[in-house]
Amino acid sequence: MKKIFLSNKLFIIGMATGALGGYLYYCFIGCTTGTCPITSRPLNSTLYGAVMGGLLFSLFKKGTTPSQKNKKQQE
Repeated sequence: MKKIFLSNKLFIIGMATGALGGYLYYCFIGCTTGTCPITSRPLNSTLYGAVMGGLLFSLFKKGTTPSQKNKKQQE
C-alpha cells in the first residue's frame, strides 16, 4: 500500500487539491439556476475538480525516457 502511494503521490495530491478546489468553486461561484451540468451539484463539481487536479499534477511526474532505459540496460 505504501509503495502504491509513494509511486502515485503527485497524482493523489493533485486529486485532493482539485477536489477541494471544485467544492470551493461550487460554494462560492456555482450555478444558481441548476442548469449547469458540472457546477449545479457539489458532487459533480468536486469529482470534476479531482479529475482535473489529478491530470494536471500528473504532468509534473518525472519519468524515464527511452534513451535513459537503454543506458540502464547497457550498464
